[in-house]
Amino acid sequence: MTFALKAWKRTSRFLATATVALSALFAGGTAVAANNDPIVLVHGFLGFGPNELQGTNFKYWGGFNDIESHMRTYNGTHQVYTASVGPVSSNWDRAVELYYQIKGGCADYGARRTAQYAAYGKIQKPAGKCWAADPNNNPNHYPVALYPQWDASHPIHFVAHSQGGQTVRTLIQLMENGSPNGDEGGGDLYTGGKVGWVKSATTIASPHDGTTLRDIIIDYVPTVSDLLGKIVQVAGLGGSSALYGFDLEQYGMAQGPSESLGDFLNRTGGAPFWSLSNHDSAQWDLGPDGARELNAWVKTSPNVYYFSVGSKATEQGSFCCNGTDRLIAPFQSSSYQYARDDMIFFTKNTAGEWVVPSIFTRGMGSYTQTDPSRVIIDSNWFPNDGVVNTISMHGPKGQYQRNYDGTAVRGAWNYLGYYNQYDHFDVIGWERATWEVYPIYHYLTNIIYGL
Repeated sequence: MTFALKAWKRTSRFLATATVALSALFAGGTAVAANNDPIVLVHGFLGFGPNELQGTNFKYWGGFNDIESHMRTYNGTHQVYTASVGPVSSNWDRAVELYYQIKGGCADYGARRTAQYAAYGKIQKPAGKCWAADPNNNPNHYPVALYPQWDASHPIHFVAHSQGGQTVRTLIQLMENGSPNGDEGGGDLYTGGKVGWVKSATTIASPHDGTTLRDIIIDYVPTVSDLLGKIVQVAGLGGSSALYGFDLEQYGMAQGPSESLGDFLNRTGGAPFWSLSNHDSAQWDLGPDGARELNAWVKTSPNVYYFSVGSKATEQGSFCCNGTDRLIAPFQSSSYQYARDDMIFFTKNTAGEWVVPSIFTRGMGSYTQTDPSRVIIDSNWFPNDGVVNTISMHGPKGQYQRNYDGTAVRGAWNYLGYYNQYDHFDVIGWERATWEVYPIYHYLTNIIYGL
């Protein structure tokens, strides 16, 4: 019985993996390579780059697999790079870091934007947050930029997971149109006019309209943001040299080279960055209200091919036999969604009807919001992958979306469908075998190299 159950689970997972890829095959056949432009992978909230978690052999893109390395050699030889941006920063700040990390130069967060959040301690040009465009002219020994030749004649593809999708959209908007605030002090990113630099942007399980998980966690633990700040302080994780860096130099939250740990803790204790009133942070951008604010000025570019991929790891409630975790949800309603038993463990307790353990704090599978001054949340938001609501993954609401039929449309969100029974981290390979993960990226690269 145990063997049969395991075999069925493996078979069902394979079928779930094949669903999106087969639909594309029927729609348009095998794409022919029309370009070999570089791909840049962009991580999500609390993500990390290839130079972090050293010694663990664990990668954001693949877990103990290696998606970047595989993409470099699959069906030819390709340039694939993995970016590393602020894991808890706003999409504006992450976009700034992504731009200079690829092109080279020092991060400039904008004069007006910095002034807007100066009360929270923001710094326009923090020392040392730079990337060298020329490795042979690098007296300060900065990290070398990923692709310094980047311009309209040398475009790139973005493939982003989770918050990375919001970040890439923000970057494209700034590159093409400049800052919505006006003059940001002359920084290269804010001059606009950089049309044609990005050929395509693919988002995987991205919260384009936000995730209700943000509001649920804050309702359950109102001081969660402050608690995270204290963890950063105690662990001394403010700088880029740590095993895992929070990269908050733009908020002065990096331990200086001659600063003792005690002085660092005293200086950053109770830092205002962590306040929920600070809208220049990931915790704001990731909620439905913050995402709506972002989408009001970050628009779909008519010059870029956009693709989106979803994931779903919850099931409609039933009396029995729906593959859900019955230990945390023994009694279920068919009106709500519940966490599958094969979801990654740390997402299960908030994915279903209730936050477990709690006293009647609703989870993602049943959370609603009816205040007309905020984003309305109804039952369409219940299906989720443990972190992001599946409906939010299609593309930003009110911006042109279509189901991909084998032909890509520029200036539209070409929705590729969703991977059923895949949680938020399954789609980047954290708990999956290579044969369950790599086909996702084979499918994506076949499409974008055919543009």
